[in-house]
Amino acid sequence: MKLYTKKAHELHDLLVNKEISAAELVRAQAERIEAAEPKVQAFITRTFDDAMAQAAKVDAKIAAGEAIGPLEGIPMALKDNMCTDGVRTTCASKILHNFVPPYDATVVTKLKEAGAILMGKCNMDEFAMGSSTENSRFFATRNPWDIERVPGGSSGGSAAAVAAGQAVFTLGSDTGGSIRQPAAFCGVVGMKPTYGAVSRFGLVAFASSLDQIGPFTRDVRDNARVMNAIAGYDLKDSTSAPVDYPDYEALLGQSVKGWRVGLPKEYFGEGIGPEVKAVIEKAVKVLEGLGAEIGECSLPHTEYALPVYYLIAPAEASSNLARYDGVRYGYRSEEAPDLNTMFKKTRAEGFGEEVKRRIMLGTYALSSGYYDAYYLKAQKVRTLIKGDFDQAFEKFDVLLSPTSPTVAFKFGDRTDNPLQMYLSDICTLSVNLAGIPALNINAGFANGLPVGLQLMGKAFDEAKLLQLAYAYEQATGCHSQTPDLGV
Repeated sequence: MKLYTKKAHELHDLLVNKEISAAELVRAQAERIEAAEPKVQAFITRTFDDAMAQAAKVDAKIAAGEAIGPLEGIPMALKDNMCTDGVRTTCASKILHNFVPPYDATVVTKLKEAGAILMGKCNMDEFAMGSSTENSRFFATRNPWDIERVPGGSSGGSAAAVAAGQAVFTLGSDTGGSIRQPAAFCGVVGMKPTYGAVSRFGLVAFASSLDQIGPFTRDVRDNARVMNAIAGYDLKDSTSAPVDYPDYEALLGQSVKGWRVGLPKEYFGEGIGPEVKAVIEKAVKVLEGLGAEIGECSLPHTEYALPVYYLIAPAEASSNLARYDGVRYGYRSEEAPDLNTMFKKTRAEGFGEEVKRRIMLGTYALSSGYYDAYYLKAQKVRTLIKGDFDQAFEKFDVLLSPTSPTVAFKFGDRTDNPLQMYLSDICTLSVNLAGIPALNINAGFANGLPVGLQLMGKAFDEAKLLQLAYAYEQATGCHSQTPDLGV
């Protein structure tokens, strides 16, 4: 039995029925990580010893006849920008290469309480800045569908680990598409929840008004199950929303007949690859066959999403990353004769090129004389972008688009052209600016590579996205296809 091909809900049943033990499951998962890692390179840190200790506790609980939770004993991994008590958290940066947090992020605490077992921390673009995971200061993660191609970013390690069977589920963070785009490239399910639905406490900040944590899974049921564990109000996060959160998994399987699905015309125009558009149009016909009512809509300010994002996100990043000065924690340059030189050399040596680029962009946008012209104006246009979505959701229950304009591209194709790299997220940026939820599912394949379908919903309406995605998944079976790594 290849346990690494199983989903969380399947493994839960095996554990409950005592067909496998948690220790056997963790051992099998560790073996899969070691076997696939030379090709995929998804992990920065591995925590196998701690995982085996946790597995022993789960097995003791089962042996005692106690009931276990839906995620108890299930191996998982985290993007390496979520604080883990006693486990190194690097953000794939030299400046945090030796940082060991003294506390857990809220999502980590929740998963521990749910009994999920941490296998390690996943690679990413440095400080979550990038769309290909080529910006990691350690190594580049490879796409399990074609190891000559990128897995997407910035949560590329988390997406690749799920696709390669190295983790049953993972968590990533999404600031402008960093869950959905790598989920699309790797053919897995990726949820970017509503801003405030999942606590950001303990997430190393990139752009605080845009960042959101969400799950990567192999199918929609698992995604709903993980959302049940991590969503909810948190007193430690001032942006956390005190609303009622449903049982996402229990709502799956309902009919989508009569649901109104909108296709924003701005997401189907120039720049969308013909092979991607063909797969998405086929997916729309599947939903139509399931009884959904399809119609066109417009989000007229979409063309401004890219410049607005690349003013707001770098501005917030320049503020958030000011704390890395070599004084309190993290890397410190040893080549500095005085304090000011130490600040400069620490940041010059500790940050990579993309991080420096965004700090400079953000500092310029916030500087005296330019704040009103750039940052303030960008925030005003952000309000207009949110207004477009509000109007669209008056007519439609869900909006649908490609997740990425292309399939996964090859290593090096865009590293010399930052603007071309930024365009990788053109279909996902508006969602973060509006603060609404969006979900990627695998719509099908083009030239043997996954094509992502993005579903966007009203604030705190993740349940509807999961229900529609589940209906599509059951009708097509695209989620059942997995890459062959030959190991």
